[in-house]
Amino acid sequence: MSASRLPEVTGAVLRPMADADVGAVLDIDRQVHPDPWSPGFLIEQLAAVDRWHHVVADRNGVIVGHAALTVVADEGHVATVSVQPDELGAGIGGRLLADLCRFAVERGLVALTLEVRASNRRAIDLYRRFGFAPAGIRPGYYEEGSDGGGDALVMWAHDISEPAFLERVEAAEQARPARSLA
Repeated sequence: MSASRLPEVTGAVLRPMADADVGAVLDIDRQVHPDPWSPGFLIEQLAAVDRWHHVVADRNGVIVGHAALTVVADEGHVATVSVQPDELGAGIGGRLLADLCRFAVERGLVALTLEVRASNRRAIDLYRRFGFAPAGIRPGYYEEGSDGGGDALVMWAHDISEPAFLERVEAAEQARPARSLA
């Protein structure tokens, strides 16, 4: 199911990211990432539709979250899932991740991978619900942030072409945790 066909999420609609969304996406990233992407890098990604899939959560013209996946051969790399800090726990991150997972399956990819700050329990729990499993640590991957967690946990979801993967995605998307988690 593509982003343009996704249902409303807590008053937000998921849709493909457009050039006009870059400023709002960067505003979110500045709040949640110590080293956000540059406007030029985002514009380049949007133009490379054969390699990148970007989606935003739009609530009445206000971007409250975004996610991106890049395609490398027959695998997808979840490059980001970012949610406005005051929207955490509303299910937006799960809906954005579900869109990336569906896109990967529609594209015929066989696996998904990502890196997540090893200290980010909220995100790790979200990724686990979707079937991602830890595979290793990348020491010093992230710039040291206020939480001091510079290591990245590498996670993978294999066999995403199996029907059980999409069943898990659907269940994870519907079963949002309590507002305090993700």
